[in-house]
Amino acid sequence: MAITQAFCTSAKVGFLTGTYTPLTDTMKIALYTSTATLDATTTVYSATNEVVGTGYTAGGNTLAGNAISSSGTTAWITFSDSSWTTATITARGALIYDSTRANAAIAVLDFGADKTSTAGTFTVQMPVAAAATALIRIA
Repeated sequence: MAITQAFCTSAKVGFLTGTYTPLTDTMKIALYTSTATLDATTTVYSATNEVVGTGYTAGGNTLAGNAISSSGTTAWITFSDSSWTTATITARGALIYDSTRANAAIAVLDFGADKTSTAGTFTVQMPVAAAATALIRIA
């Protein structure tokens, strides 16, 4: 089992066909353990191997700060950081998904190693919103 960072293939199709509207749809982020299998072929949110622990609720958080921008020939979508306070959890990765569109998978995040919070704040920090660094970008 593995988590491989990716912009999900089904999401690419959804964006190109106009199915997703990230500025008005409810975008969420769920955390997963190292036993999860998530990659570009992931099509929908699942609770299988999702993090369980104090301060974390299945389904994760609703993302805020959704914005679309561009520079040169690259366009991107960005979100604000997402946090769980007083959390006792361990996560290896995350799934961004669109709960407005039947929990359709958008992007998989691989943290590179297990990240742990013990009765503290667990934060997923989004990368800088720019052409070369934004999490979800089309170049």
